[in-house]
Amino acid sequence: MPLQNRVTPLGEIVADPARGHVYGNRGCLHDAEGRIRRTYSGKLWIACRLEFKDRRRPLLRPGRYTELFFLDDATALAAGHRPCAECRREDYNRFLATWPYPGERAPEINARLHDERLDETRSQRHHEADLDALPDGAFVVRDGAAWLVHGDRLRRWTPAGYTDALPRPSIPARVITPPSLVATLAAGWAPAAVPLIA
Repeated sequence: MPLQNRVTPLGEIVADPARGHVYGNRGCLHDAEGRIRRTYSGKLWIACRLEFKDRRRPLLRPGRYTELFFLDDATALAAGHRPCAECRREDYNRFLATWPYPGERAPEINARLHDERLDETRSQRHHEADLDALPDGAFVVRDGAAWLVHGDRLRRWTPAGYTDALPRPSIPARVITPPSLVATLAAGWAPAAVPLIA
């Protein structure tokens, strides 16, 4: 039985046996039995490397942060996570160089992203943009599903990878990826290669 520790672009935490390629956390979300009880704890939502300094952690230990897994960086960004400043220092420095608010560091970035990713009801916040103006790596909602902007195509997200390529139309879109992270992608911060399955 897979653990409930996979994150979708829509920010949901689900159980799925497919492998995640990016690791991260948003605080302690589980109870002593390992059941997810909340969607976040605090404003620090980070995306990490799967391996760092040979560290190993048993998953879902009581009282410790909840280990989360994402298909890739684009999924983590859509869910509102930024690169970790410790295990991904080089990525984080490139991220800062393309962040649209010069001079902000982790505390300010975390607060800004928290405002952008959640609305007053603690649901994921979306925004509108022209689909043809979005950078690669951004996510949009189409027919209730999450789709990745990938070149001149949209690719439907699944826990195992991307499928169902469609031409990218020139229409308004409901964007999942928070605005500051869309701007970061547009400024040249490139997420890791996306796993395509079709």
